[in-house]
Amino acid sequence: MNQLDVQELIALLASVFSPVESDRELGILVDIPREPRTDSIRWKERRGIAAAWRDTIRLHVAQLGLERIHLFAYPDVGSNNADLPATAYDVDGALPEAASELAACGKPVTFEQVFSTCQLLLAPTEYSTTAPLKNAARKYRFRAATMPGFISAMIPALRIDYNEVNRRCGILKQLLDPAVGADVRFVVDGRQEYQMHFDLRHRAAHVSSGRFPEAGVAGNLPSGETYIVPYEGEKYRDSGDPTDLSRTHGQLPVEINGHVVIFSIQDNRAVAVSGEMEAADAEGEHLKREPAYGNMAELGFGVLGDFGLTPINEILLDEKLGFHVAFGRSDHFGGDVGPERFSSPTEVIHLDRIYIPATQPRVHLAEVRLIAESADPVTVIRDGEYQIFS
Repeated sequence: MNQLDVQELIALLASVFSPVESDRELGILVDIPREPRTDSIRWKERRGIAAAWRDTIRLHVAQLGLERIHLFAYPDVGSNNADLPATAYDVDGALPEAASELAACGKPVTFEQVFSTCQLLLAPTEYSTTAPLKNAARKYRFRAATMPGFISAMIPALRIDYNEVNRRCGILKQLLDPAVGADVRFVVDGRQEYQMHFDLRHRAAHVSSGRFPEAGVAGNLPSGETYIVPYEGEKYRDSGDPTDLSRTHGQLPVEINGHVVIFSIQDNRAVAVSGEMEAADAEGEHLKREPAYGNMAELGFGVLGDFGLTPINEILLDEKLGFHVAFGRSDHFGGDVGPERFSSPTEVIHLDRIYIPATQPRVHLAEVRLIAESADPVTVIRDGEYQIFS
């Protein structure tokens, strides 16, 4: 099993956070299964990694200039990017197997106290904390590296050339910031073409390169993507002007468990689903139950596939391998759709669909072109390959 040795772990934290004199406390967040039946081998492994990191860093804390290391455990929230519970537990010993045992294993502490006390946070959790930690970081001014689904198989992604990763992410941002739209073509099963237009007006791109040297920032680790939230039409609520509606529209194919479904998109929302067998029915029911799930929440450009990394069936890494489109929550990326749009906290979701052959072999990404008002269109991707890096 891949593991970071002591010096690799210390060097990683130093590189990710670049600790300064005012950084005194590091917190590691883990979620504990509310129901033992939901636990898994990977989840158990992740909790073991978190506890091992706590113990290792404590022995070498002086090398980072820190004073205290905490392991904060809390009951799982049931879905990716849902809000965190009110209370966590500061655990010094072994982690429990079930959330019902947390009170006997650690000292209760509110998340407000966690955020106020810790300048640095790592979150190797089962369910992604990226959205709530991004929002909290802006208020409490901590820095956080979120690691949803992290397992030892991701460790090679922590050893790649992040200078080159940063360069590529920067090139993408330079192209996305002035863009007012993205035209994307897909070909399913080598014959049927589908097209999408994503409205990129009123938006700026975000670089996620796995480095968090400034207060008030949270993002994924491992990382390697530039992403942007399509315009969601929020200006229309105030103006009533039809030109302020989102122009995102088209047909978006997604391969789910071998079956292709087609989402019909209008005004940046999936409004209908068609396609094959149970997958289309399930997606249609999800959309009917939770209309906010149909929000086009992110257009992402992952770059790690060019570094020899391959999918491991964990979104944290897999989405960084290539182009992806996310459904659902967007407020943590500067968008307009937050948890209040969903029926309950457990229904809040931000779900990435990744367009690379290993994850969607039947859906070929034929072309991604960026449209700007004052420049010629730029083909960013052709036949699944980036065209902009030399």
